Amino acid sequence: MTAPAPMTAPAPMTPADLTPAPLDREAGYALLADLAGPVAAGTLGGLDGVAPGFADWIVTSLFGGTYQRPGLALRDRQVANLAALTALGGVEPQLADHVRNSLRIGMTREEITEVMVHLAPYVGVPKALAGLRVATATFAELQQAQPTQQEQQSAEAAQA
Repeated sequence: MTAPAPMTAPAPMTPADLTPAPLDREAGYALLADLAGPVAAGTLGGLDGVAPGFADWIVTSLFGGTYQRPGLALRDRQVANLAALTALGGVEPQLADHVRNSLRIGMTREEITEVMVHLAPYVGVPKALAGLRVATATFAELQQAQPTQQEQQSAEAAQA
């Protein structure tokens, strides 16, 4: 038998070898506003006092960069986010935000729930259950925040 050929080190990479990763700050803030609405300000707003510039970096690099890449629809990105955050565990506020964002872009409660159920054999039942608890609490919170049909009719009658 002959000895395997020695491995050679790859050539050093230079910036000219890489595809530029454009960051669009305005597009990032516009997308975040569409996705998260007024909740985004509350989630990220407090960060500047603790870590100046960090919230802007998150919005610019994530929503103005990663989210702007071609290849995945926004819905697919949300499914990936729900799965990743559920698998991670310990990130309940971010998972709740992404449950709200998923609903805002048209995913149903059933679809969001099924993402969590589907994860059980891959990430473990405890993490899937924790994700379901976050989703259920978020659904309930949103349900309570919506005016009932009677409250809405009363408000409309008062305006007339």
